[in-house]
Amino acid sequence: MKKIRISAVSYTNTKPFLFGIQNSAILDQIELSVDNPADCAQKLIDDQVDIGLIPVAAILSLPQWHIISDYCIGAVGAVNSVFIFSNCEIEEVNRLQLDPQSRSSNNLARVLLKNYWNLQPELVTDANDYGKSTDPQTAFVQIGDRTFGKKSHYRFYYDLSEEWQKFTGLPFVFAAWIANKPIPHGFVDQFNTALKYGLDHRPELLQELPEHADFDLQDYLMNKLNFDLTEDKRQALQLFLTKVKEL
Repeated sequence: MKKIRISAVSYTNTKPFLFGIQNSAILDQIELSVDNPADCAQKLIDDQVDIGLIPVAAILSLPQWHIISDYCIGAVGAVNSVFIFSNCEIEEVNRLQLDPQSRSSNNLARVLLKNYWNLQPELVTDANDYGKSTDPQTAFVQIGDRTFGKKSHYRFYYDLSEEWQKFTGLPFVFAAWIANKPIPHGFVDQFNTALKYGLDHRPELLQELPEHADFDLQDYLMNKLNFDLTEDKRQALQLFLTKVKEL
């Protein structure tokens, strides 16, 4: 039987899913790669994989797509790993550097700038001084493990999941398990079981992960992240895709 090709995100927020997959018999049925979010999305777009835990904005680049899991990378309010960092208030930002590893979070920042903050700063892609600009009116989007403990380094920071909830009253979905073709129902059931195993065993996983002196990893994996793909999150996903198309 041909193995199903899967790409998952390499960040800590995906560790529970990887723990479940790696401790499940489903591992024998798949080819698993671990990538940054942008590469994960591109592999699915290029049909190099069959399933990807992709940033949801990348869905708009797929000719066909199917949500194949009951789980996602999401948050209800602050997520504590997706930020705009700035040395000035958001209203004073003239330039916003986008995260080269992101797709959904860059678009989330753009949606909030247009619809919530009513701002039009210059958007900078692949900045040479990304995250290091000394210009007091240059801010940057950053996601994932690189943000751990960074809030104390900046006078102003904006948790984009929290700002989205202020704007819409809804949770946010950063990444979902998306297939670019129909996947057998039997495999999907086994896959969901494997993911649930990982989520149920987060306390054991936390014992294996390195500690961060300036970041509460237990609070992050157990509380800040919200992994169930609820109806509210599906509604938020559709609203976000609509807003991205209107940019």
